[in-house]
Amino acid sequence: MDNLLHASVSQLRREIEYLDFRPGQLPWARRVAEGDRDALRELAKALRACHRLTVEPYWDRGRSELVALSTRSASLMLAGGVDLLLRSVCAPQVRWRPPVLEAPYPRRVDVHLEGRGLIITPTVFSKHPVSFLWDPLNTAQPPRLTVPALRRPLAGSGAAESDGATVRNLESLLGRTRAAALRVTAEGCTTSELARRLNVTAAAASQHATVLRDTGLITTSRRGGSVLHLITPLGLALLWTGALTQP
Repeated sequence: MDNLLHASVSQLRREIEYLDFRPGQLPWARRVAEGDRDALRELAKALRACHRLTVEPYWDRGRSELVALSTRSASLMLAGGVDLLLRSVCAPQVRWRPPVLEAPYPRRVDVHLEGRGLIITPTVFSKHPVSFLWDPLNTAQPPRLTVPALRRPLAGSGAAESDGATVRNLESLLGRTRAAALRVTAEGCTTSELARRLNVTAAAASQHATVLRDTGLITTSRRGGSVLHLITPLGLALLWTGALTQP
């Protein structure tokens, strides 16, 4: 919403000029394209309402999927560097033929990064298997390659809202507080955030995180003056099933 409300008029015009509107909507669309503040606020209000209905109920599960994909990507980078990571992204739609990355686009075009880099963005709501987003009028921003993060459709209200039997199994295996700690890390958290969510001391939260990390259920990385705890694919599997199963 902040990006929308602070977008330049030139960007708004570029985004809107190729969209089709019903005749009755054209005056409002022109106001948006010209950066009219009231029209932009009206659009932002509608987008927030759309988010509450179509995104928010699924976001906990979606975020967990994104964390799992991030963990898998980090493992690929450690195992084989950028080459292995790019070769693993949505083959055969994306093909890595050094030094060329081939990706779907509406028309054939050569994009030269010229040191800008490439942002790989996992998605949970895109209907396309993979997309290449590139703004030829903004050469300062790196292109984005969006790839799906889901291996199955999102369902329910999120990973944290498991059925009662699963929650009881998880608590029996880990203990109630540690099971709750695992659920919190599905959203990503610092030690202080974990302590606050569990209503325990920072020392106790750190101990729970250490046990979960030592058993491969979460990862911990330093971010500035704090540490960030993220659930691993193994932790997600345990969270969803309530028990560890052999593949």
